[in-house]
Amino acid sequence: MSETSKVKDSRIDLRVTQEQKELLEKAASLRGISLSAYTLLHLLPIAKQDIDTQERLILSDRDRDLFMPIMENPPELQGNLKTAIKKYRDKYGQ
Repeated sequence: MSETSKVKDSRIDLRVTQEQKELLEKAASLRGISLSAYTLLHLLPIAKQDIDTQERLILSDRDRDLFMPIMENPPELQGNLKTAIKKYRDKYGQ
């Protein structure tokens, strides 16, 4: 279901000064849309961006918590990787 076909049964009230209201109404009028539409047009992308930024920060924290123990206690090298590193060190030194 698209955003426009969903039933809009929730409400948000904002307290603003008369000057702020007039400014927002003028901006909405210049776009030819209602104050509610103007407010949503500008607030929804910002809300989505804030959520996205926060979720990336949380993911980064989680990834750090997984990554750091491996860096502090790396697993023992095995197989071809161990052989390749030995050949490199033999050829080029530590």
